[in-house]
Amino acid sequence: MSLISEDSVRGENIFKDISADADDFQATEIESMCMNCHDNGVTRLLLTKIPFFKEIIISSFSCPHCHWMNTEIQSAGAIQDQGVCYTLRVKTKKDLDREVVKADCATTRIPELDFEIPPFTQKGALSTVEGLLDRAVAGLEQDQPVRRATDPQVADKIDEFIQKLCKLKAVESEFTVVIEDPSGNSFVENPVAPQKDESLTVSRFNRTVQQDVSLGLRADDDLEEEAPANSIDAMRNEVLVFNTNCPECNSPASTNMKLVQIPHFKEVVIMATNCDSCSHRTNEVKSGGATEDQGTKITLRITDNSDMSRDVLKSETCGVLIPELEFELGMAVVSGKFTTLEGLLTDIKDVIVTRNPFVSGDSTTSDRMERLNEFAEKIDKIIAGEMVVHFILDDPAGNSYLQNIYAPDPDPEMTIEKYTRTFEQNEELGLNDMKTEGYETEN
Repeated sequence: MSLISEDSVRGENIFKDISADADDFQATEIESMCMNCHDNGVTRLLLTKIPFFKEIIISSFSCPHCHWMNTEIQSAGAIQDQGVCYTLRVKTKKDLDREVVKADCATTRIPELDFEIPPFTQKGALSTVEGLLDRAVAGLEQDQPVRRATDPQVADKIDEFIQKLCKLKAVESEFTVVIEDPSGNSFVENPVAPQKDESLTVSRFNRTVQQDVSLGLRADDDLEEEAPANSIDAMRNEVLVFNTNCPECNSPASTNMKLVQIPHFKEVVIMATNCDSCSHRTNEVKSGGATEDQGTKITLRITDNSDMSRDVLKSETCGVLIPELEFELGMAVVSGKFTTLEGLLTDIKDVIVTRNPFVSGDSTTSDRMERLNEFAEKIDKIIAGEMVVHFILDDPAGNSYLQNIYAPDPDPEMTIEKYTRTFEQNEELGLNDMKTEGYETEN
């Protein structure tokens, strides 16, 4: 039985990458009581991390006396700033094999059957779409013997519904699976990465007060206190420091926050975390102003390596498109940051290729590896100025920026479009009273 020591917590990251080659990748075994026969069994805990989902704890219980088993996962990472909603259109049987991470606070819905699994009624799971269906069927079948004895009519209706769920696995017709997680810690695999998944829609949303309460982020009677009138002025002239934990090794660290005015643009909040234990560094940018009346679409034609030195502000609501690569990056994949164009392209390559959880281990396929390696080579060519492409920042909140090196004159290689948001974009931003038609272009 392996134990988690204080040295391992403070010295190195106890959350290891999933890998079939790791020799020291051992589970922690704990003797615990079986909830079925009340004798003693064994719980195995595995602390690992999945990029795009951060750290997780996988626990598996088995009882040698009654042979009862139970497996679940729990998120070990921080609750995200926004919730996430995955909407998957299941069209073929291959879609049933998609990897899914479902947090215990997530709601699962199948609109075609008017079926919903409420939050906190199931433990978190690392599974597939088919596994979610099997788990739903097993949950409904669990109390069927008692229902058949006490209420046969209800039992018959549930049997009929179970048959409908089982038929979904044949994919005789398309159906929709929706996973809505206010913690932002659920995940559905995109098997065609780095290309856009036409069957999968990912949206972010602001939590309600009730959702914050259910996640333990605020008390039932928590009241928001109004900030002093001069607090913003004070923040502009100083760096604020907050105590936190390193997202990599969980050691005590500090986060620095500063309001910065970007020339020819607006004010932003830059947050940086440095860890003295593992030297891990992160930086994130939040918009310091309100959501603009219109969205902004910035298109740059990259023709030379000198374009890589342009300053870029990518907000947390901004998507990235490179049409020549048939590549589209959703707003939530790379966090908001203030960097250079080369830095942003390097981050995109790192997220899509280097830290992709499905390019190593048992889930790797040669076709997927070849496709991702080809994408990485093209990104390197763009950075080196050997490939002419269009780089597009599409921000429905209007809070992103790309430096005009010819300012105050117009940039001949860059265009800026102002557009009115669609209803769906307003939904993602929590703005449902905006108009949805019309485009206006400016150079």
